[in-house]
Amino acid sequence: MPIVSNLNRASRSALALAIGAVLVTSVATAAETAGTLEEIVVTATKRADTIADTPAAITAITSEGLGAGGISNVNDLSAAVPDLSIGNQFGVNRAFIRGVGLTSIDLGADGAVAFLQNEAQIARPAEQLTGFFDLERVEVLRGPQGTTYGRGATAGVVNLVTKKPTDTLEGYADFTIGNYASKILEGAIGGPVSDRVSMRVAGKWEKHGGYGTNLYTGNPVDDRDAYAVRASLRVKASDHVVIDVIADHFNEDDNNYAFHYFGGTAFAPLTLAAVYGGTTIFDHGGDPRNIWSREDAINKRHGSSVTAIVDWKPDNFELKSVSAWRDFTRFNRDDLAATDAHLYGQNNYDESSTSYSQEFTFSTTSGGVNWLAGAMFFHEKNPGSVLVPLYNLGPFILGGNCSPIVPDAAIPCSAFDSTNYHQSGTVTTDAYGAYLQGTKEIATHLNLTLGARFNNEKRAGTGFFEFGALGVLLPTDKERSWNAVTPKAQLEYHTDGGSLVYGGVTRGFKSGVINIGSMNSVINPEFVTSYEVGFKSTSADKKVFTGLSVFYYDYKDLQVGFVNADSTVETRNAAKARNYGIEYETHAKLTQGLTGDLALTYLNAKYLDFVNNYYRTGFSTVQLAGNTLSNAPEFSGHVGLTYRTPAAGGEFTWHGEAVYSDKVFFTEWNNADAYQPAYTLLNFHMSYELANHTTFTAWVRNAGDKTVTANNIITAPLYLSSRVGTLMPPRTFGLTVGYSF
Repeated sequence: MPIVSNLNRASRSALALAIGAVLVTSVATAAETAGTLEEIVVTATKRADTIADTPAAITAITSEGLGAGGISNVNDLSAAVPDLSIGNQFGVNRAFIRGVGLTSIDLGADGAVAFLQNEAQIARPAEQLTGFFDLERVEVLRGPQGTTYGRGATAGVVNLVTKKPTDTLEGYADFTIGNYASKILEGAIGGPVSDRVSMRVAGKWEKHGGYGTNLYTGNPVDDRDAYAVRASLRVKASDHVVIDVIADHFNEDDNNYAFHYFGGTAFAPLTLAAVYGGTTIFDHGGDPRNIWSREDAINKRHGSSVTAIVDWKPDNFELKSVSAWRDFTRFNRDDLAATDAHLYGQNNYDESSTSYSQEFTFSTTSGGVNWLAGAMFFHEKNPGSVLVPLYNLGPFILGGNCSPIVPDAAIPCSAFDSTNYHQSGTVTTDAYGAYLQGTKEIATHLNLTLGARFNNEKRAGTGFFEFGALGVLLPTDKERSWNAVTPKAQLEYHTDGGSLVYGGVTRGFKSGVINIGSMNSVINPEFVTSYEVGFKSTSADKKVFTGLSVFYYDYKDLQVGFVNADSTVETRNAAKARNYGIEYETHAKLTQGLTGDLALTYLNAKYLDFVNNYYRTGFSTVQLAGNTLSNAPEFSGHVGLTYRTPAAGGEFTWHGEAVYSDKVFFTEWNNADAYQPAYTLLNFHMSYELANHTTFTAWVRNAGDKTVTANNIITAPLYLSSRVGTLMPPRTFGLTVGYSF
């Protein structure tokens, strides 16, 4: 161990790669094995094909890997997908792929990872944390998908594919109990109604106690009390036409998504608690999973959606229509002051979204060319508000006898108590897109793909910004529209042995942004040009799959959010950034019953030109060229082993995995006050399935009980630029009993 501990990071990384190479070599020379790897068909590229034959960096997780003890929510996906990082902030999904994602904390902001359910877009990042149950698979496309997805996929795409009704009666029921008083009930039943009609009904109820406690009020922190239901109808209208209609509803009412206090930054050791005579969690044990606040975290959200898919497949072409309506509302309250003092830290977020989308895709083969064409329309109305009552702000701004800042000033503490900080308004989005892509064999086994998409997006915002303490009340009405063309060119070569080599250039586009009730100027779109080459190979005996991708991104006008000198959220366009990296994956049948998975990634993501105002120097202007992008670990990896063996009356399955992430910075400043050191998480489960399809599964996630920061923001100067954020779950364990038929 002393030898390993004395290795520098580069040496440790080389050692990890060497271990991976040894594992791959042992995989390739493994003894004879029963069974082969499962071939997974994916549709996120708008064509149905196996992962091995898809010329893109894509990961798919099937229903076998989903559920209690495995991937049970959106946040868990980062443990299974290379270069994917997910950490919610204030109940908003902050997803990053290859170091690119959502950095803004303002209302109306969009992510750079497109989230879809059954190919229909889920626009609001807060809504993306719902609906994770009764899934057939989850598909993650890494890299810009500017041609087929357009507006919001500069980082990649996550597509949740729900289970559809079948022609035979089937279903399942799973009941889970675990620590933190966890109880989960999930199940589904479906089957034929007539010769051409089938239905499926699914639901999930989840409740667990708090991972922490608000020690001031005694109420839980980061608990969960939620339910969701989904009904699916499939109609085989003819031998060539299938119609799917999926309707779902979600509701959550709990104390989830709390702001945890991590301490001061530029103004340490001075804190608001010290100024006003209050205390923080550091005065009460310092456990970061707990909070000490007058304000409990409040989380209320609900949403409904209906998606209709019409798939027409005659012999010579396919035409698909995907129509979706979504309605979502949330309210969140947290305390940015993070103290028991009665202060202006109560943040109230209200957000709603009603959206409608329509997409048509058409594919056919003509003249030796595989054609893919599409057209889409998206409309969203997104009202919201941020309300902060300015209790006790007077002493901080002007001094007063109740404040030690200016002890002799005679300003009453209640000077501004009846005023508010208030952002309120509505942003309406209308987006159109059309694309055409063709693939032709230009030589034996060599295909050329050329494509382009036209994007048009218009946003209009109405509302106001109020800072009552200074008598500021200003309208924030603005609108803007943008056009963009995102082309793609790619070569793919299929060897006689079944391997695939591909390489291409594509352009990605993320729409400009108008934030709700914000004084922020209209934010320009961001663009990325991606260069990527990849290799995929499946062994002749179908027991080993290997994938490798190498990429380089050239970013312009990358959208970056932060809190400015005026204590308001601002988003700016970083002039230039570049990312490059390597991703390696292998999946293999190692021996009779033993399956192995290995993923190793290297990522170098840097700003090339970004001038911003720095909170540690009184917001003077600094150049951030050379700094690492947020949520961009240099090295990350995953290794897992699954062993299945027959047992009396059934089968045992053991699974263990280790997930590693290098250090990450959460802001463009790359400071230790918004930073998560490298960590490794261990997850295990063991199950016993009887011949009658009853299964008992014991599981543990984060077995080492590591305290890992999922996200960390630097607050406004009004809060002395203190640090608040969210944590990944602690060690959780439980027992799941399931029955399927």
